[in-house]
Amino acid sequence: MNSDPNQRGRLRKAPENFLDQAGIRTVFAEGKRGRRDFIRNAFAAAVAGTAGGSALAQANPVPAEGGDPNILTLPPWSSTLGKAVATDGYGLPSKYEANVQRRPSPGLTQTTQASVSFAPLQSLFGIVTPSGLHFERHHQGWVDVDPSKHRFMINGMVKTPMVFTMDELMRLPTVSRFHFIECGANSGMQWGNVAVPTVQYSHGMLSCSEFTGVPLITLLQMAGADLKKGRFLLAEGADGSSMTRTIPMELIESGEVLVAFGQNGEMLRPENGYPLRLVVPGVQGVSWVKYLRRVEVGDKPWATKDEAVHYIDLMPDGQHRQYTSIQECKSVVTTPSGGQVLLDKGFYSINGLAWSGRGKVKRVDVSVDGGHNWKTARLQEPVQSKCLTRFSLDWAWDGKPALIQSRAMDETGYVQPTYKQLRDVRGTRSIYHNNAIQTWLVQESGEVKNVQLG
Repeated sequence: MNSDPNQRGRLRKAPENFLDQAGIRTVFAEGKRGRRDFIRNAFAAAVAGTAGGSALAQANPVPAEGGDPNILTLPPWSSTLGKAVATDGYGLPSKYEANVQRRPSPGLTQTTQASVSFAPLQSLFGIVTPSGLHFERHHQGWVDVDPSKHRFMINGMVKTPMVFTMDELMRLPTVSRFHFIECGANSGMQWGNVAVPTVQYSHGMLSCSEFTGVPLITLLQMAGADLKKGRFLLAEGADGSSMTRTIPMELIESGEVLVAFGQNGEMLRPENGYPLRLVVPGVQGVSWVKYLRRVEVGDKPWATKDEAVHYIDLMPDGQHRQYTSIQECKSVVTTPSGGQVLLDKGFYSINGLAWSGRGKVKRVDVSVDGGHNWKTARLQEPVQSKCLTRFSLDWAWDGKPALIQSRAMDETGYVQPTYKQLRDVRGTRSIYHNNAIQTWLVQESGEVKNVQLG
């Protein structure tokens, strides 16, 4: 990656860029040893301690004589007939993975039904969130809409108001793209120094899927939308809350906004908006209206209930920032993270996720000493725009306390802020759009806890 600050200066800066060029240049140099030597030596150091009864040896006992029975003796599943294909017609995870599940909110807005569930980021691999583990946020509970009766309407500043059935929409040319979706309130509980225990609760209102649908601009052009005067669009859902959100037309004109019916290769799940939802890449999840029934073209924002009261930012001077919908560059280490335990010192791979609502992630730096020194992590390819990016860094834990952080930078030059930098601008009374650097404390016992550094 290009580390020339002059090259970075050519990139567009997003608002509230909290680090100057000197801060961006702070990167801990890679060691002289190759990666394979690093891993080999770190493992060797861990194994060398097994004679003394280390935790690693206790966790992986190998009989002194006769060898490991799990290798020498065939287990039942290797000597019996397996089961037939799934009789219910839809596969399920292994029973040994039953603990990997969405979990409800411990303290956010509640109704008669649970309104929020968090994705288990600590248990996921790659960038795609399985549909059954995708986070949920409902304003009136989820519904299972009959697709044969569902209609999608276009009205407002258009030449020809139109109504589509699902069959008609699915006959049109479609695209499939990978994008992250993040609730504007993700990490919101931590604004007030509330150290929730795990990454599932601190950052779990985040998921990433392959979405399939028709570009909204195609449908607006079919209806003859006035794109010169009609610079805003109202999207409305068909659930009990009739969720409505204003979408700026410039986002739609880019071709990124989709009227989607597919997710991860299948139809949307009911809890994710079946049979139709809006996909607005890079924008907070509340604007990805589920059970989409109507869009209306207009010449100004609508200032609906959830745009005038919720999903707005309370600033230190008492003013509210409205329509701050872009999800700024952010990252989090998922392994090791809160609630996990390192069994012994030695080699570990620090893993995590990074994302930006303004485009591609350009770089992620990782620190194990609370931000005093940084080392550039590897980014898993392909790095896609407005999509989760997986990063990793080799680390040899010496058994002493460590403060693990990640700091992402996107292609605009925006750098993820510390809590102090964020609060200097935003104050302490916010709920939404917390993208501060997350810190995990690894204790000498190996237990990992959530802490906040100023």
